[in-house]
Amino acid sequence: MSESIAALPAAPAAPAAEAEPDWQRLHPATLALAIVRLGPRSLNFLPAVAALGFTGNWVWIVPAILAFLVISLVSAWLKWLRFRFLVGADEIVIESGVLSRQHRTIPFDRIQDVGIEQGLVARALGIAKVGFETGAGGAGKENEANLDAIGLDAAQALRTTIRAHRSEPAAAAPTAASADPAVSATAGEDRLLFAMGPRRLLLAGLFNFSLAALAVVGAGMQFFDGLLPFDFNVFDPRDWIDIAGQYGLDQWVIAHRWIAGLGALISLLFIGFASGIATMLLANWGFRLTREPRSLRRTRGLTTRTDVAIPVRRVQAAILVTGWFRRRFGWHELRLQSLASDGGKEKDHQVVPFAQLADIDPVLAEIAIARAAEDADWQHSHRIVALGGFVGATGATVGGLTAVSFGHPLGWLGPVIGLLIALGSLFAARFHRWIDLGEQIAIRRGMWKPKTTLLPHASVQSADLKTDFILRPLGLATLVFGVPGGSSLACHEIPAIPLGVAQALRARILTAKARA
Repeated sequence: MSESIAALPAAPAAPAAEAEPDWQRLHPATLALAIVRLGPRSLNFLPAVAALGFTGNWVWIVPAILAFLVISLVSAWLKWLRFRFLVGADEIVIESGVLSRQHRTIPFDRIQDVGIEQGLVARALGIAKVGFETGAGGAGKENEANLDAIGLDAAQALRTTIRAHRSEPAAAAPTAASADPAVSATAGEDRLLFAMGPRRLLLAGLFNFSLAALAVVGAGMQFFDGLLPFDFNVFDPRDWIDIAGQYGLDQWVIAHRWIAGLGALISLLFIGFASGIATMLLANWGFRLTREPRSLRRTRGLTTRTDVAIPVRRVQAAILVTGWFRRRFGWHELRLQSLASDGGKEKDHQVVPFAQLADIDPVLAEIAIARAAEDADWQHSHRIVALGGFVGATGATVGGLTAVSFGHPLGWLGPVIGLLIALGSLFAARFHRWIDLGEQIAIRRGMWKPKTTLLPHASVQSADLKTDFILRPLGLATLVFGVPGGSSLACHEIPAIPLGVAQALRARILTAKARA
């Protein structure tokens, strides 16, 4: 009996209970951020409050404001309560929505970038906003998904997890990676390519002189003129005469009016330089550009700290930007045109805000793009590119002479301005240059703010020849390149070059594209 019992097969063990998914919520400080955001959102509520005041229902204004605050806070709490996310082995799952639920699954393989952003309040609370960008979003669009507020440590750990998952294939084939300059970095190692300290930021701010700030300051002072205890007009020399009068120097200053003009000029320069320095410090404080196995990572910002990665394989072109005065001292800026957006805030990624070419060349080497030498054999576009300026000059001249015929002596400024426009256009035509470097094209444009686009042949999706009734008789054509990824600075065309040269260049580029 005992033997028969022993021979019976053992009863199957009860299946182990499946572990519950480790769902996570956003940081509770999300509610604090919601309170901060009530400020800008309250502007939409002001018309309703104004309507209550205009109709004489003042007693309802305070209850209406309280109702707005309560509804906003309850809505933020419900959104926080109904939002959760799950970090799996190879994907992240996000569920959101109060009335209608949305379930979103994003595989790690689709994530091109994990961006981390911190504002002032977020930095004080130790939290960060995490944005995921995938190839589905397209360039220049918002991130496909984001986690509004999680702990900074959790955000960095999540980025490390996704990065490690995507680095596994690269680590499996180190030989192939080392053969490609664009992916030559060792997996798991970050190398600092460029950084900016306080001294470099201050110097960059001095070169970032901004006249636009003068208009903003002037408009603001005009708007708040009734609230200020003094009459602010920084550009009026009479104000400087009044100031001198307080020290008994008014008669001397009136006799030397150039002193008042000099004071106004000093004020203008001070505001321009101060605004340039402030802009540079706020945007690029703690700037660091590091090389990761698959991307360039840029970290910067004083009030809002951003952490953005630019996948190397998605870079389409490089843009070197400088200025007429800045170039005399050898300072340049480097931007990258990429298929990956920068959170929808800028089309071109600024990877080197202010540096010498010797500092920029190593960054270009990481993306396998070379810079053309200054003594290279640059080709020039035909001077016909100045035709548009001549048309504008003709319009200014005709308008001025018409005003003179009606008895307005100031109309003589029209021909003078027209002459200046014509001469400026003719001079600017000299800066339409280009050169074929074998595997890429360099296109240079601009006189006051020169921009040089370094465009690899492999990035060109299409090359079109365009001509018209002006270019055709001269045997000229404009070569226009179709390049994926939006750009606000890059030049993707070579205007007014010989038709035969344009056809040969187009054939070489399309052949290189076919090989790639």
